[in-house]
Amino acid sequence: MVFSGQCQGKNRTDRFQPDNSGKKIMMEALTKNSQISELEKKLLLRKKMQDITNQIHAAQNIKQILVDLKESILNLFDAFSITIYVVDRLKNQIYSLLLAGAQIREIRVPINNKSISGYVANNGKTVNIADAYDSLELRRIDPELSFDVSWDKKTGFRTRQILCSPIFHSGNLAGVIQILNKKGKGNFTEEEEGFVQEIAEVLGVAFYNQERYARRRKTRFDYLISRDLLKEEELDNSWEESREQKTPVETFLMNKFGISKEDIGKSLEEFYRCQFIKFDDKFPIPGDLLKNLKREYLLRELWVPLNKIDGNIQVIVDDPNNILKRDMIESLLKTKAVKYDVSFPEDIIKYINYFFQTPANESSFAELLGKLDDEEDTSEEDGEVVTESDSVIMQLVNKIINDAYIRRSSDIHVEPNIGKKNVEIRFRIDGDCGLYQTVPFSYRAGLVSRIKIMSNLDITVKRIPQDGKIKFRNSNGEEIELRVATIPTQGGVEDVVMRILAKGETMPLEAMGMLERNYLEMLKILEKPYGMILVVGPTGSGKTTTLHAALHHINTPDRKIWTAEDPVEITQYGLRQVQVQPKIGFDFAAAMRAFLRADPDVIMVGEMRDFETAKTGVEASLTGHLVFSTLHTNSAPETITRLLDMGIDPLNFADALLGILAQRLVRTLCKKCKEAYHPTQREYDDLAESYGLEAFSKLNVPYTDDFTLYRPKGCDACDRTGYKGRMGIHELLIGSDGIKRLIQKHADIETLRNASVSEGMTTLLQDGLQKAIQGLTDFKQVRRVCIK
Repeated sequence: MVFSGQCQGKNRTDRFQPDNSGKKIMMEALTKNSQISELEKKLLLRKKMQDITNQIHAAQNIKQILVDLKESILNLFDAFSITIYVVDRLKNQIYSLLLAGAQIREIRVPINNKSISGYVANNGKTVNIADAYDSLELRRIDPELSFDVSWDKKTGFRTRQILCSPIFHSGNLAGVIQILNKKGKGNFTEEEEGFVQEIAEVLGVAFYNQERYARRRKTRFDYLISRDLLKEEELDNSWEESREQKTPVETFLMNKFGISKEDIGKSLEEFYRCQFIKFDDKFPIPGDLLKNLKREYLLRELWVPLNKIDGNIQVIVDDPNNILKRDMIESLLKTKAVKYDVSFPEDIIKYINYFFQTPANESSFAELLGKLDDEEDTSEEDGEVVTESDSVIMQLVNKIINDAYIRRSSDIHVEPNIGKKNVEIRFRIDGDCGLYQTVPFSYRAGLVSRIKIMSNLDITVKRIPQDGKIKFRNSNGEEIELRVATIPTQGGVEDVVMRILAKGETMPLEAMGMLERNYLEMLKILEKPYGMILVVGPTGSGKTTTLHAALHHINTPDRKIWTAEDPVEITQYGLRQVQVQPKIGFDFAAAMRAFLRADPDVIMVGEMRDFETAKTGVEASLTGHLVFSTLHTNSAPETITRLLDMGIDPLNFADALLGILAQRLVRTLCKKCKEAYHPTQREYDDLAESYGLEAFSKLNVPYTDDFTLYRPKGCDACDRTGYKGRMGIHELLIGSDGIKRLIQKHADIETLRNASVSEGMTTLLQDGLQKAIQGLTDFKQVRRVCIK
């Protein structure tokens, strides 16, 4: 029984022992399946790798690899982002292309140890970084190494892990591949490092083949093809089409295919292996390099020296590979130390014209005209074709503007004639219009078209007037602004008038040439807290200059001053100046209404052209503001009747008026050559009669042997005219109680004038004659600008 029990117990024990054979079989099956799955993964990965390799080698250009295939390559890695760089040996940089919206953008990184991809390119080492923001980890790789966080800030992408490997072919650096942020936990493994190096080998071969293919084609637009900006067949067709259109192929490509000037510049840089230089009107003129060179020669040969860099003369040329041209340049510059850079022909011409616009080096008008074929009967249309003669037209226009500015001209008149008569160009200097030069009739269309292009006018419109502006920078770097008006004249031609807008510092009130009484009275009315001050006279009589001088006198930090002008010619600190735009409905009246809502102390309105502006100005002066404005009237008393006739209420206007200053500009005698003389008794009598015998006697200027006047003589300083510069003559009517009462009664002009004279006002003519007696001008010039 015991034995039996023992047996039973033993069997019971055996029954409860674990049997591991089934589990072992299952584990072996799982392991085998896992190995098969891992093998399948590797096979799938290898297949993807082979597909990508085929796609990389089949790519037609670098752009397809860097942009179009980037995502396919990224799919080989368990990561978020990839960047592939190509080496630019000329600039010692690596660059990549990325798609920003619909545009291709380029990013560049210097090959040095200051950035991660730059370090990899510089040292040819693969780096595997766990945290790009860990400066200690980066310093362990290299003390200079840092991570640029600006891209993360711009995009919102947070860089963590970086796996970066150099791309080589036959031991030469071809680029860099950089993978960012491993998906899931952990860092990039050694296996992934090996895999990225495999891809780098494939890319190295592809980049070498692309470079070799580019070298075999050898056109200066290979860069455009490699970046998929242009197809080869498009380029092949462009050569012929540009020749047919007589257009530089670069210009043709920009116009037809929308390729930017920057991209064409990069293409030229890559082909010629030099720098592309664009025109810059702020570039300093290299006078020492130009002194033995002629502008006509440089324009014909299309090259110009720019600068001296490290002992080498920098020269821009349209074709740096032209050996004959290089030999000629080095012969003329008497040195082999020349650094050649490339530029567009049009930019080289701009540089040449810009450099040679200084008066010392400028061609004479006759030299420029000598380049024009005045015997050729050029048609209207031919004058607008872009040819070499247009370069001369451009120089002519530039010279006309420069000469006008140098001669202190206020207006330039271009006057074409019908038939075969020459084009006359006249300058208005100190108020007088005089002939400057003539241009052959055959170039009248080219001359007018050039001016219209500079002022952004429509060259196809010739039957209606147009107006525009030119901003012109002369050789001294000064910006000249011109207001341009074109007017169709008889015979199907167009006149052009260009007014030079005199920008500059505000003249002080004491420099305005006022007589003592006028100056002191002007200071008194400027001290008033509110009221209306008007400056009147014809166009070009210096009204704006006087207004700004007055504003300058009261321009203090405790005063808010608003001005509405058309155009803003003089600027001064402390004024809030507004340019009115009548074409869009923003006229002087609208500006005045806006100013009244803008907490003003002082308001200056360029002109009271209409009832609404005048009415608003009067009301503003009555509500506690000091108002300045101008009108086109002949004298101060006439201004009162003009405003009353416009419908302004006499009571309000009388209450508002502080003073009216009428003025003219009169030519002054040249200080260097003016000639003193003793006038005849008849001249003296004419002077006294014109002034007014009673008033003249109060001046106490008797006719004696010592009585002297001055007359013009002429010298080089005044261009043989005897006159140089202009000064103001003034008539200041004060808004006294007596004048206010006459305004309320709607008195006539003569009554107002007599009352003002009795209170001390000198008329324009009297003011001018006093300045003639002082030797500042002469009787003839005073008579030219005023009657009474």
